[in-house]
Amino acid sequence: MQEDVRLMVETGLDAYRFSISWSRLLPNGRGPVNPKGLQFYNNLINELISNGIQPHVTLHNYDLPQVLEDEYGGWVSRDIIRDFTYYADVCFREFGDRVLYWTTINEPNVFAMGGYDLGISPPQRCSLPFCAIDSGRGNSTYEPYLTVHHILLAHSSAARLYRRKYKDKQHGFVGISVFTYGIFPLTNTEKDRLASQRVWDFLIGWIMEPLLYGDYPISMKTNAGERIPAFTIRESEQVKGSYDFIGVIHYTNSNVTDNSDALEKQLRDYSADMAAKICKYFVKFKDSEFSKKLKDGSNIKGYFAWSFLDLFELLDAYKSSFGLYYVDRNDPELKRYPKLSAKWYSQFLKGKNASIVEVIELEKDPSLVSVGHLFG
Repeated sequence: MQEDVRLMVETGLDAYRFSISWSRLLPNGRGPVNPKGLQFYNNLINELISNGIQPHVTLHNYDLPQVLEDEYGGWVSRDIIRDFTYYADVCFREFGDRVLYWTTINEPNVFAMGGYDLGISPPQRCSLPFCAIDSGRGNSTYEPYLTVHHILLAHSSAARLYRRKYKDKQHGFVGISVFTYGIFPLTNTEKDRLASQRVWDFLIGWIMEPLLYGDYPISMKTNAGERIPAFTIRESEQVKGSYDFIGVIHYTNSNVTDNSDALEKQLRDYSADMAAKICKYFVKFKDSEFSKKLKDGSNIKGYFAWSFLDLFELLDAYKSSFGLYYVDRNDPELKRYPKLSAKWYSQFLKGKNASIVEVIELEKDPSLVSVGHLFG
């Protein structure tokens, strides 16, 4: 861990975003804290701070103690609100004297789609004919909506707890992150423009509109009907404004076309309710865009590249290599090597706007080139 923090310093990072494993800290989901888990995260946080790197902590990133899944189904039960708030309280109490930035749940929209509609990611709950992997558990027609509903209530409960119990002393910030992609109509027709708006509502508005206004987008309530839960007046007030920041996770853009025929199906899932098709994804990236947004006055506080090291990827295990630093898994010491992306990013952070081509020429080592890793 110390070696990895040293690499962060060499790269020029001033902040590092990582997740705390709920299972590691509270193996039973609630109750006594695992002292070894507590020690690990204290050591990591202290090491980061002593090297001038600000820790940004995510509380839930697909990792739920199995006991809670077995006991009541995890996020499909309202019981999760109580247990998540307890877990957040432990983290605020133990680490909040050094951690200022807390993300409660990582990309709840994709978590619900993958884990409760298609079944391709944990906890692999879904139902036919929507299952990519038939687990024999779950219901794709309503569990994604139920899951996000409980996530929003758990998030807002934790945020309310922080503001009431810790904010005055710790002066930190609590937010949530949302998966996004650029959404553009495939053709300049009214149908595709409306379909693009629905995709926006179902992907981003699903999380953001309750946080901003206390309720789900009208298109979602219309198309999903009674399958999407309703907030009580008290819950609506609790959710509305329950964030200090929003984390925007963005990898790519997409073209959208209308698929209103899907609404004629008697049995529908989240995707059918959206009544739109993602035709193609495309990447449009300029390294100056972020700087331009800052200069234009956008209230952007920071940026994190995904990811610092090669890691265990949710859908692809160790087959995909997203890190700025390559991890040699054939080496017993798991030695790290900087990719060209690490060298470019380091130059960028230090104010040297070198292109990838210039970095290659500097290194004189074209064997390291891997287009998929240019930007981590």
